[in-house]
Amino acid sequence: MNRPSASRSRSRPSRPPASRTASFAPSLRRRNTSASIQSHDHDDPEAASNAVADAAIASEIAEIKRYEDFTTIDWVQDAARESLRRKARRKALATRQHSAGAGGRVFLGRGRGTWRRKIAAAYDAGQAWIVVTLVGAAIGLNAAVLNIVTEWLSDVKLGRCETAFYLNESFCCWGAEAGCPEWKRWSTVWPVNYVLYMLFAGAFAATAATLVKSFAPYAAGSGISEMKCIIAGFVMKGFLGATTLFIKSIGLPLAIASGLSVGKEGPSVHYAVCTGNVISRFFDKYRRNAAKTREILSASAAAGVGVAFGSPIGGVLFSLEEMCNHFPLKTMWRSYFCALVATAVLAAMNPFRTGQLVMFQVKYDRSWHFFEILFYLVIGVFGGLYGAFVIKWNLKMQVFRKKYLSAYPITEAVVLAVVTAVICYPNMFLRIDMTESMEILFQECEGGHDYDQLCDRDQRWHMILSLFLAFTLRTLLVIISFGCKVPAGIFVPSMAIGAAFGRMVGILVEALHESFPASAFFSACLPDEPCITPGTYAFLGAAAALSGIMHITVSVVVIMFEITGALTYILPTMIVVGVTKAVSERFGHGGIADRMIYLNGYPFLDNKEEHTFGVPVSAVMSSAIACLPASGWSVRQLEKTMSENAFQGYPVVEDLTSKTLLGYIGRTELRYALDKARTDAHASATSTIAFAPPSSDAHIDLSKFVDPTPLTVHPRLPLETVMELFKKMGPRAILIEYRGRLTGLVTVKDCLKYQFKVEAQGNGGHGGGIGEDERMEGLFNVVKHVAMSVDSVWQKSLSVIGMQRRGAVRLSSSPVVPRTPARRDEAEPFVIEDDGEELEDRGRPGSR
Repeated sequence: MNRPSASRSRSRPSRPPASRTASFAPSLRRRNTSASIQSHDHDDPEAASNAVADAAIASEIAEIKRYEDFTTIDWVQDAARESLRRKARRKALATRQHSAGAGGRVFLGRGRGTWRRKIAAAYDAGQAWIVVTLVGAAIGLNAAVLNIVTEWLSDVKLGRCETAFYLNESFCCWGAEAGCPEWKRWSTVWPVNYVLYMLFAGAFAATAATLVKSFAPYAAGSGISEMKCIIAGFVMKGFLGATTLFIKSIGLPLAIASGLSVGKEGPSVHYAVCTGNVISRFFDKYRRNAAKTREILSASAAAGVGVAFGSPIGGVLFSLEEMCNHFPLKTMWRSYFCALVATAVLAAMNPFRTGQLVMFQVKYDRSWHFFEILFYLVIGVFGGLYGAFVIKWNLKMQVFRKKYLSAYPITEAVVLAVVTAVICYPNMFLRIDMTESMEILFQECEGGHDYDQLCDRDQRWHMILSLFLAFTLRTLLVIISFGCKVPAGIFVPSMAIGAAFGRMVGILVEALHESFPASAFFSACLPDEPCITPGTYAFLGAAAALSGIMHITVSVVVIMFEITGALTYILPTMIVVGVTKAVSERFGHGGIADRMIYLNGYPFLDNKEEHTFGVPVSAVMSSAIACLPASGWSVRQLEKTMSENAFQGYPVVEDLTSKTLLGYIGRTELRYALDKARTDAHASATSTIAFAPPSSDAHIDLSKFVDPTPLTVHPRLPLETVMELFKKMGPRAILIEYRGRLTGLVTVKDCLKYQFKVEAQGNGGHGGGIGEDERMEGLFNVVKHVAMSVDSVWQKSLSVIGMQRRGAVRLSSSPVVPRTPARRDEAEPFVIEDDGEELEDRGRPGSR
């Protein structure tokens, strides 16, 4: 653990105590208390100026570090820098107060500038609420606009409004009692509508994929897994930028309207967090402090879920349960306020003109019976099995996509959209938008809520068959669609699948009750009232599927409660979600977002996981590390060492023989110090460097850039404890020392590599061996053969009518380019290859 300086002096009694005290001066300055600052600032203006200079250097280094891509934030150093800034501000303020008191200056004739200081202090304290309010309002406004645009694009595939082309079907037919003459299909001929439906789907998908590929590759996918890593401290430059926000907001309605089996709730969280990041950068307090930025990102994630489901409290719980590994009470309160503002703005915009925040919001006025718990258990088991099945096969599809389809993102999206349109158009539950289908399936049969004879008892078995085909085909389409290079989520598709299955179960239970009304099993039913409500089964099925795919529990219950407002269905929802969670855990820990993190190789330690390895940290640590001696090296030697590796930091030792640990210096700090020495001190390549206070003025003193108290542990400390240190404290690296001597260094990547190795040995590998590679190769050959056959037939058809294409691109002319390993000087997440299955970084342009 952190070692006091006295222990080091005891281990080296021959070392002069004066140099020891001087070398630890920065640490001692950092540990000054506020009381001592207030008591001595006005007597020591030089110390105040030094503190301000140190804070300026720390801010300048932090500004440089913001642009380091694919690195991890050292939360310990970030907290130390923020403490230094606060101390500098207090010292500067005390100095100004002392000077004002001595000179007799006043502000507006009273209080010697008291009101000005109070206003500045109030603004500094209230910046968080200003940022949270602006972020929430922007998220709510964006969500309302995207809801309106998405509904219009989805309806344009089916027809048009003759009175106003910009109205969707519901607004065009607003108030119509019988029929809607204003809304017209594109044609009276059914095949023409079918073809136009496919053309619109392909055009929307092509536009979305082209925008993503050309302008913002990070806008593809859901973004949940990457945001979890970013909030935990992983830097991905541009993932939360303004360009990504703009393209995500444009591409998301196009991807949803294309009919792909993807949802908008996951991307809603992404554009919400992008909004929080972009707005917070206008405030200096958040631009320079990663810890405070993390609070805004956590609050933005809560607001994103709040506007996606119309569930502000559920959004806060989702951010706590799924997104953040550090969620103090202050962050929860700001998340609540941000979700409240975003939901209020969305409600004020009223995009559906019904007072509902989401289309599938519904109210139930009937209660449930205890005999229905048996069927609720069936729905819960389905949710767990669905989640395990989709996660397993979608991950295999992701590996196949990275290996064979990464060079054809636009073609893949268009083909998927057209195939989905061909399959879905004949089915009435697949043809419409998934949120609209959930609204239909959640409704009770009483009150005139009927859709294509869904509540007709004579069409009951036809409805059961249609629902069975709907959830089966939708499951397969979700597996192959989620992960393509368009903005795509998996929340709503999973909920739609669960709703279809639940409604099917509800219809079966209703038919069973009508067949045996006098059975003792149904004795709780009243004779003159409807006993079974199939819509509630659809609602519970949606909750089960969402819980099964994401492995979340409490937030799902609250979200579903806020959607329905039915307090009586809290207990059934808890039962269903609990069973789903139990079944899901039998097939593996972590939802699809956690599995995507591991598949992509991001350095992320999940605080929800517990491990028992039974090995000390010395079994994982890196022993061959580059160290820097405290003195004696020249600038040329130091630059040579930095050019030979890409380490993010270097331990500083007394000499390379004894390796007595003195401190740790980051690569960015070292590069900044060298550049500053060249500029200010005119250092040459032969100038000697000292990382401790030098004994001669000829040395370049870099001691103030060295952290003299790095986090250190004993080699025999259990690995589980070291992993807890990474989770709770968030250091970039932990040094291993034994009796003052440096023996190794361990990072999050080292821990994850060992964890994957142990899990692979325990599970017999990931199942990605030679046989699976051969199957993927065979599948790709089949796909390529079909594509070439279609291309050949298409070209022959064009040649017959005299429209031969020029410059046609054949699939066979673009061979699969093998991945080349990244250069060692590139800072990238680790890559794990196990049994032929490659876990790489999906965020890099080369992996797309």
